[in-house]
Amino acid sequence: FKFVLNFVFNLVLRTCHPTILHPLIKTSPHSPTIEMITFTILVVSSLLWYCCPPGSKSMCNRTWDGWLCWEETKAGIISEQNCPNSHEDFDTSEMAVKICSDNGSWFIHPKSGRTWSNYTRCNAHAEHGKKTAMNFMYLAYFGHGLSIISLIISLGIFFYFKSLSCQRITLHKNMFFSFVLNSVITIIWLKKIAFNQELVLRNPTSCKVAHLIHMYLFGCNYFWMLCEGIYLHTLIVVAVFARKQHLMWYYLLGWGFPLIPAFIYAIARNYYYNDNCWISADTSLLHIIHGPICAALLVNLFFLLHIVRVLITKLKVSHQAESSLYMKAVRATLILIPLLGLQFLLLSYKPAGRVASEIYDYITQIFMHYQGLLVSTIYCFFNKQVSVCVHSIHNRAKGSN
Repeated sequence: FKFVLNFVFNLVLRTCHPTILHPLIKTSPHSPTIEMITFTILVVSSLLWYCCPPGSKSMCNRTWDGWLCWEETKAGIISEQNCPNSHEDFDTSEMAVKICSDNGSWFIHPKSGRTWSNYTRCNAHAEHGKKTAMNFMYLAYFGHGLSIISLIISLGIFFYFKSLSCQRITLHKNMFFSFVLNSVITIIWLKKIAFNQELVLRNPTSCKVAHLIHMYLFGCNYFWMLCEGIYLHTLIVVAVFARKQHLMWYYLLGWGFPLIPAFIYAIARNYYYNDNCWISADTSLLHIIHGPICAALLVNLFFLLHIVRVLITKLKVSHQAESSLYMKAVRATLILIPLLGLQFLLLSYKPAGRVASEIYDYITQIFMHYQGLLVSTIYCFFNKQVSVCVHSIHNRAKGSN
């Protein structure tokens, strides 16, 4: 008994607040008297009340509820953490809640009689999320449908009017074809695969091939635009208004080069992120596709800015009509680069919060799915040569009447 008292007394001396134990400091802890024992008991009781008021040291233990791991939590505290991504209807930007009761135990639901975590906020906006997803789908259908129609009309104009036949228009035609094919495969992907849960669960190889073709054609769009920039740079800066260039290199760059990142992406996806139909966009492997595209946009921007500098110098010196004409061509491509590249700039700056994130998604969806319409409008419908050709047909038709 003496040993226990000695131990408690020494422990109190070492741990307790000095203002409380000041009277004991002068007393030897080795031979406790009755007065010392009584005072020690009083001090220990006071210390427990002073340092640890009732319930303050009570803790809810660490637990796993089937979806999330909840850390130890002080009594009377509400623990929060982001909703898990394991459920398709859950919004990971919302918070799940678990209450630690005042007695140091997790909240027990009165109906089930079991500990309960509150996940109601996780899918509170699930219905709204489904409506938003459907809106995105209709935006995509409408945007790519308009793009296909406008691109086909533009191609018809380029093929019909022989006066428009030149190497630059040939590059336009190839770029337009790449946008048409990309729009077609996007509509097929959305219609037949992305919203077809049964097919995604079966996970056939054909849906992965469709995704790979989609990624390849997506890259082709930007590399054909790079071809436009290289052609103008070679024509104006390198060859000094040379009339003819070998287009074979442009075909290799526009149609051939995007195969390389596409196949590297396919191999990496197969080994490191082989989800059903490769439908998830939540993987850094997409940088294999997006990286070369961003590089192409930057190189194109450099070429075009260099061209603008050269043309401004030429216009100051000679005021050549040809320089003025090329300046208009460069301006069209220069406008497109930031417009088509904006989605990649925005990828790194997605805002937090449900409303801000939804606005961001709408903006990126519009830029993604209306690119073909944008390209055909700038390169064809706003092209002065095209306008002259169309007006000549219209005037001939009026004259014959």
